Amino acid sequence: MGFFENPKLAGFTHAALRIIVGLNFMTHGAQKLFGSFGGVDGHGMAVPLGSLFGVAAILELVGGFLILIGLFTRPVAFIVAGEMAVAYFMVHVQQGGIIPVVNHGEPAVLHCFVFLFLAFNGPGPFSVDAARQRRPVT
Repeated sequence: MGFFENPKLAGFTHAALRIIVGLNFMTHGAQKLFGSFGGVDGHGMAVPLGSLFGVAAILELVGGFLILIGLFTRPVAFIVAGEMAVAYFMVHVQQGGIIPVVNHGEPAVLHCFVFLFLAFNGPGPFSVDAARQRRPVT
């Protein structure tokens, strides 16, 4: 077995991918919801909570947190993958065609496919979901 075929490393990198992507996704939600990290306009502007962007912000903040800790990973990842697909086609394609590098949709595409990976492969080790499976039911 080679270095890159080590199942323990695969588990660590699976968990690291989930944690980093969840944290990154949370920052997008915080940016929209609270105006953090420069906000949506670069000057701290937040979006209205009841708007479509407000719903997206809640999905990103809460969904990102659940992905980060690995709780309800599969259904949450599937939902936010759908959100990213909708964002890509509703916003990015309208701004500049179908090619992600042209329409600035690379983050939406990458998030979508990482979330699809998590939806179909689970959270990996070091997650609340994994801990819940190990706990005996009484």
